[in-house]
Amino acid sequence: MQRVGRAGLIFKNRKEKITMLAIRLARFGAKKKPTYRVVVIERNRARNSRSVEVVGHYNPIAKPAEVQLDRERIEFWVKNGAQPSDTVSRLLKMAPTETPAVV
Repeated sequence: MQRVGRAGLIFKNRKEKITMLAIRLARFGAKKKPTYRVVVIERNRARNSRSVEVVGHYNPIAKPAEVQLDRERIEFWVKNGAQPSDTVSRLLKMAPTETPAVV
């Protein structure tokens, strides 16, 4: 089994298959008051499982909604094969700047 650390690129499970990485939302917060972390995670893991790295935050409850993304790390992971989910792609388009954006 080969596994490289947080900034690593190669992830293999016990059967020695390369695992795909995804950039998606993980839900946190209380009942009826969700907040989300934008995480890099293995594609076959559950929504709130252990992630490789947290690369941003999204709070849809705030008026206006708050989006904070670490663009440098997201670009790193995309260049190395991680695929953003549809929702994360939409958030990237809505918040193109490096500063915390207002949606």
